[in-house]
Amino acid sequence: MEGWPRSAARVRRHRGCVHAWLLVCLCIFGIAAPAVVLATPQRLAWALEADARPEQIEASLAKVSKALLDGDSPDAAGITAAQRSHLQIVAGRYPEAVASIEAVVASLADEGETARAQRWMPYLLLAEARAAEDTRFAQAYASAFRKRFARLDDAVALQTHYWLVADPDQAAAQLQSAAAGFSGDGTLPLEAALDLVRQAAFVQAYRAAGEMAPALIREDEVRRFLVDDEVLIPAADGVVLSAHVVRSRRTVDPLPAAMLFTIYTDPARNRNQAMHAAAHGYVGVVVDARGKRRGTGDIEPYEHEGQDAHAAIDWISRQPWNDGRVAMYGGSYSGFAAWAAAKHAHPALKAIAPYVAAIPGLGLPMENNVFLSANYAWPFYVANNRLLDDDTYGQRERWSALTDRWYASGRPYREIDQLDGMPNPWLQRWLAHPTYDEYWQSMVPYGEQYRDITIPVLSITGYYDDGQVSALHYFNEHYRHLPNADHTLLIGPYDHFGAQASSKPGQLRGYALDPSAQFDTQAVTFQWLDHVLKGAARPPLLVDRVNYQLMGADLWGHAPSLDAAAGGYATLHLSPGSDGRYHRLTTSAPGPGRFLTQAVDFGDRASERDGYYPVPILRNALEPGSGLAFASEVFTGPVDVVGSLSGELKVRINKRDVDFTVVLYELMSDGRAMQLSYYVGRASHAHDMTARHLLEPGEWVVLPFERSRMTGRRMEPGSRLVVVVDVLKDAMHQVNHGTGGDVSDESAADAGEPLRIDWHSDSFIRIPMRSPVH
Repeated sequence: MEGWPRSAARVRRHRGCVHAWLLVCLCIFGIAAPAVVLATPQRLAWALEADARPEQIEASLAKVSKALLDGDSPDAAGITAAQRSHLQIVAGRYPEAVASIEAVVASLADEGETARAQRWMPYLLLAEARAAEDTRFAQAYASAFRKRFARLDDAVALQTHYWLVADPDQAAAQLQSAAAGFSGDGTLPLEAALDLVRQAAFVQAYRAAGEMAPALIREDEVRRFLVDDEVLIPAADGVVLSAHVVRSRRTVDPLPAAMLFTIYTDPARNRNQAMHAAAHGYVGVVVDARGKRRGTGDIEPYEHEGQDAHAAIDWISRQPWNDGRVAMYGGSYSGFAAWAAAKHAHPALKAIAPYVAAIPGLGLPMENNVFLSANYAWPFYVANNRLLDDDTYGQRERWSALTDRWYASGRPYREIDQLDGMPNPWLQRWLAHPTYDEYWQSMVPYGEQYRDITIPVLSITGYYDDGQVSALHYFNEHYRHLPNADHTLLIGPYDHFGAQASSKPGQLRGYALDPSAQFDTQAVTFQWLDHVLKGAARPPLLVDRVNYQLMGADLWGHAPSLDAAAGGYATLHLSPGSDGRYHRLTTSAPGPGRFLTQAVDFGDRASERDGYYPVPILRNALEPGSGLAFASEVFTGPVDVVGSLSGELKVRINKRDVDFTVVLYELMSDGRAMQLSYYVGRASHAHDMTARHLLEPGEWVVLPFERSRMTGRRMEPGSRLVVVVDVLKDAMHQVNHGTGGDVSDESAADAGEPLRIDWHSDSFIRIPMRSPVH
């Protein structure tokens, strides 16, 4: 499921597709050589006007490149082999560039950096074609392409195709802007010169690739695969589903099928996804949800995926190219669809590998019974037409402004679409189910149904995935009802997009990932499927049932269960005592009858209480905002925190209900703070998400909570744990005014007297923590 993150700082960004600018950045910076650091900065002759044309910039950089290449000992100046290849391309010394690039690629391959090696293909093809002076460029480029790709297996070839697609026009504009920054200077610092040359080499390589590669890629795909984009699969009620089916030309025997079921109908991307599965030794099948592309039936997100996926599995299992075995995989909505299919237990379904899998009604559109606006526009994106409505969904300012306007208006949440002027029938349908009732329960396994899921499962998610509570709920429920389940968890410092990606970003919201956190999600998926279906070795990363990247320690931990991964739990009490800045987290309960009080005016729409969302993850200082902050004693040595936050909050309020948040931080000795986990939920559903139990005003009540985010972090010596509790009241969620009525129908007119909430010192937080064992 896609949407905008729930951000206190109004950080709302589109997720779910790779934009052209991101690919440009990956290509430009992903293969960049390290910056040159010289004891005495070297400057080069440089004469260029601010309004210089692209050909003038190219000519000036060619002169700079030749000067550097012809100077005394480029190696002594710290120029790397990668930088030298850029210089040779821009200088027009293409035979030398071919040799340099081949050396760089060989070095990366020796280091196991195959993905980085693939990124050099556009440069290699350009240099090799330009070096063939006696042959027309188009002919030479095609010859180089065919020669190079003939050496690659199907999987590597498809991955390398990816690196031949980027936006050279945008890169050229960036180059022109960067060059203009040094106009009129007369000289150019060496580091800046190398950076401009790198960008110029990128523009040359991708201009050639943009002109030549598409037809050659298509030719290469046809040579490798049998592709059928027009498959129709019969489903229930006379509905027909459309699908892509891709098979390798090199295989004639029946194979297991790897099926991805999606509502994100992007024919080119889905066709490519099916080819990736075929390249890994499976029949690749991508099935569109009903009503999408060439299919029939109404587009109704979530409601038919289980039975429709079951029908697709049944059809696949009866095809001559299938050996009777089907596996499902994929992220977000496709991960949900895999679980929906598992609920229906077709005998041909042999394994599922869902990542960041959604649970409708538990993760989004509501989490722990609190409706979120993070994916308000998502139904328009997937249900407005047979493909995807990028135009409507991409109006981010509109959707961001809408939630702000609704909050400021004080109107009931059910009327938010009236403010926009375009009805949102899917929101209205979901708001009719504020408990986790049969409507939601019918979509994925529930309760004892997990006992029937005996096939192997691989779940992949991230500490900062907005849907992590869903992925962990699947995992926990599976083992709760089937203790000997074959279910593996892989989790690390990733968000919803990063957990699905082949290459993880180096930084996430201010946190720099450890080098060991890098892995290719699809590669691990197919390695695991090979293990399950073909008897191959288990992927090295999947040592045990629980596999987690330990942030700050740059290593992976492995354990047979979440409790074993935690290694123990500390129970810390919320003590009213204070050190002047924070209240105290204590290992023993304070004296009886002590509590802290907050007052919240729900009629006040000029302010918000929304500090729980992890943007940034790592911040320069901890500002609890409106919340009550409780700090532990300083840890004298490193401490590992691996697992989810839980506990019991004893509260007393003067209303019938309240929504609340609990956030866990590491507060470092230098004052920086790293957010580790959070919980958001509704008091009236603390004991049961399927039934509401209103609070009695003025009476103490204990609110257990457990569906929070898992983390894995090695805390530094000198750090403390900080827990912040608060009332939830912001523009990205329903506002629970506490009347006891349907929260979607409450308005600011129902605010009445301010909420008074007392937080009792009998409240405690249960934190998974231990001394390091690695």
